[in-house]
Amino acid sequence: MGLIGGDALCSRWEVTTIQYIPLGQTDLVVSRLCFGALTIGPLQANLPLSEGSRVIRRAVELGVNFIDTAEIYGTYPYIRKAMEGIAGPVVIASKSYAYTREGMAQSLEQALVELDRDQIDIFLLHEQESVLTIKGHRPALEYLLEAKAAGIVRAVGISTHSVEAAMAAAEMPEVDVIHPLINRRGIGILKGDLEGMMVAVSRAKANGKGIYAMKAIGGGNLIGEVEEALRFAFDLPPVDAVAVGMKAVAEVEMNVALCEGREIPDLVRDRVSRQHRRLHIEEWCSGCGNCTQRCRYGALAVVEGRLAVDHEKCLLCGYCAGVCPEFCIKVV
Repeated sequence: MGLIGGDALCSRWEVTTIQYIPLGQTDLVVSRLCFGALTIGPLQANLPLSEGSRVIRRAVELGVNFIDTAEIYGTYPYIRKAMEGIAGPVVIASKSYAYTREGMAQSLEQALVELDRDQIDIFLLHEQESVLTIKGHRPALEYLLEAKAAGIVRAVGISTHSVEAAMAAAEMPEVDVIHPLINRRGIGILKGDLEGMMVAVSRAKANGKGIYAMKAIGGGNLIGEVEEALRFAFDLPPVDAVAVGMKAVAEVEMNVALCEGREIPDLVRDRVSRQHRRLHIEEWCSGCGNCTQRCRYGALAVVEGRLAVDHEKCLLCGYCAGVCPEFCIKVV
């Protein structure tokens, strides 16, 4: 528990009573709110190390004991710094696109070293979007299963935007955890719709899988209805926890309150609701097209030698920035 104060926008909130729940049939007990670390890192806000780690630490102070990250996010240093001096257990989930044993071994070692941990709680195959994709990443999954048997990893699984992949993973006994895309508008769901995703995660839950949802606010596209979007996600019976990207203390405090079912002070609500985001392309874009191949939603195209964005399709994930050789793509 923690009392909101210090540099918080509102110092008169009551002591927090965040909820905790077993993550499927793993031995992990997690807060229902998971800190999504993508937002603070170089693919999005690119906060200074001290500022980004302070946001994470505030979440931990308020009872959030679950952090989601990934190799591509570049946020291991933020998490490591935020954990300095923290005595209680914090569950960390990471992900890798590696598809070979050798690649996954390197990814796991990087996570252990950069997070300064002897064990990673959850390690997932990143962005598995079809049965074929999961089969193609089988060598990497086999390595993670061996690491689990050796006690280096506590739980393994997949992250996915796809109904097909979620349904396939629901039937795989070796999968402990699924990290699916779920939001009230179905924004970004591939190979199906919200109804289909709910069928898949309900099946997975019945089979003992831990479920923690992503993109509950649709990558920022539902910021205008953030309270309804988060309450929708928290109220879904198959969902154990909800990962929410947060880049400011105000966002942390609001999301903790929503998770606990408390009212949000108007000052905090107004501050967060004004934080609209968009994909920004710098003037020096050379139009190489790497990002268009990375985007799964068809939101990017090279027009007259420069990148153009279809903002109706863009999920604001920022993954396109990770393949830009000129560092000209930012979520702002």
